[in-house]
Amino acid sequence: MIKKIDHIGIAVNNLEESLSFYEEALGLKVENIEEVSEQKVKVGFLDIGGVHLELLESTSPDGPVAKFIEKRGEGIHHIAILVDDIEKSIAVMKEKQVKLIDEIPRKGAGGSKMAFVHPKSTHGILLELYEK
Repeated sequence: MIKKIDHIGIAVNNLEESLSFYEEALGLKVENIEEVSEQKVKVGFLDIGGVHLELLESTSPDGPVAKFIEKRGEGIHHIAILVDDIEKSIAVMKEKQVKLIDEIPRKGAGGSKMAFVHPKSTHGILLELYEK
């Protein structure tokens, strides 16, 4: 079911400014910048040894990332776990009575499928099930 940690999502106010830090200070390279209109975000991916940092900038003041930043400030938003079969993973979670935000996968960056597990079930971490 679970393959590995795929990425760590980081909510930022300004994607370009934030990516600049990671490129200049840490020497990382931006792999991809993409807008995911369904999620109201623009994202930038940086690779660190096979695990990615996904920087998320809201494209709308009422988007989930904007609300997150308003409430908590910039910082770690979620941890994404790569799974073989997201529908099966969701079904297993439901069987185990895990509280889910998404019971049906949503479209993510790069044509991926994603679903979030509620932080109440994960001891405070927003967990993303992610299928490429």
